[in-house]
This record gives sequence, C-alpha cells and structure tokens, in this order.
Amino acid sequence: MNQQSFALNISPDIGAVTAAYIVPEKRIGLVTLTHGAGAGMDHPFMTTLANALSAVGIITLRFNFPFMENKKKRVDVPAVAHQTIEAAVHHAHEAFPSLPLFVSGKSFGGRMSSQYLSLNPIPYVRGIIFYGFPLHPAGKPSIDRAEHLKAVSIPMLFLQGTRDELATLSLVEDLCSKLATATLVKIEGADHAFKAGKQDTIKPLADNTIDWMNNLLNIVDSKHDN
Repeated sequence: MNQQSFALNISPDIGAVTAAYIVPEKRIGLVTLTHGAGAGMDHPFMTTLANALSAVGIITLRFNFPFMENKKKRVDVPAVAHQTIEAAVHHAHEAFPSLPLFVSGKSFGGRMSSQYLSLNPIPYVRGIIFYGFPLHPAGKPSIDRAEHLKAVSIPMLFLQGTRDELATLSLVEDLCSKLATATLVKIEGADHAFKAGKQDTIKPLADNTIDWMNNLLNIVDSKHDN
C-alpha cells in the first residue's frame, strides 16, 4: 500500500484542504473517509482505520474539513461541509472510475455526508458507512438529526458502539428498523470514540465494512447480470 497526499480544491471562495489516499495493491472498492468534529484526518483513529480498511482491499480518501484545516474550533456550516464532501467524492470517482465508490465518515463527517447525499443523490455512489452516527447530543436522546436519512435511497451501514453516548442504542435500533436500506452492526461495549477497554474495535469496523461491501456488490452485480 502507499499514501498519496495532495491538496483537495473545494472552491475559489473556500480554497483547498489537505487530503490523502491510501491505496492497497488489492483493490475491491474505495471510500471517502471523513473525520468528526473534534479531530482531523490524521487523528490516530482515522489513520488506524484507514490502514485497516486498506488491509482488506479498500482505498480510502481522507481529507480535512476547512475548519480543521484552518485550526478553527467551530465546525463548518453544512453548506461548506457539503461542498467539501462533494469535492472529495468527485475527486475519488475521477481518480478510480472503475471501482465502486462509497462515502463514509466518523460522527459529524458521516452525518454531513448523508445530509449532502440526501440533497444531491449521485448515481455512482453505492452506499454510506457511518462509523458512529451522532444521533443526538450527549444526555439529550432524540432522533431529529436522522430526519434527512428518510430521503437517502442508497444502502447505509451503521457501525455503532453499544455504549455510544451520542446514540442511545434503543433509538438507533428503532431508527434502523424503519429505514429500508439500513444495516446495523453493534460493536459491543464501545463508546462514541470506539473505545472499549482493551478490546480492538478497529478490526471489527474494517471487517464488517468489507463484508457489507462485498455482500452489497454481489447483490448489485447479480441484479445487473439479470
């Protein structure tokens, strides 16, 4: 595998952000891997997950949101976050046009990615992977942040810790049961940061991602064959 860093141009007004591909020799698909509100693309969780995904044959494109690139504490407004995700998705498709493309994100990054796709469906995006969907603020159970998911028609994989303080498990289970394209995988004992004592949660995240992706691609390919 090798890492390829570059500047991802978003728009003349917003400018560019740091981005990087990790490209394994064996390539099954690729994902845009978007960071959360509290840490950027080079946070250990992001780099460790990207390497684990690479080990199972998934190319990753990590990138910073402008607020993180410019070391600001307040996250970008949705319009800016959406433009950044759009630029990443288009770059990934142009770089590897023959590979199936998925979007994914940790917490805020996943929510912004699904918001963008709910408003701007892209035919070549095969699905969305949430590494901890932030369903509500800590201590304030709600499902308001998931309202836009009703407008997402592509498959969605929710990888959720059973102790996630930003996603009460019963609410996540109920939400996924009502979304026709949702698959829920629970990471036992993990919190929102996917910490679960001494348990390695990164490998299950990568393994469940590739299993879901392979299953989905087999289903899609068989439909195309018919």
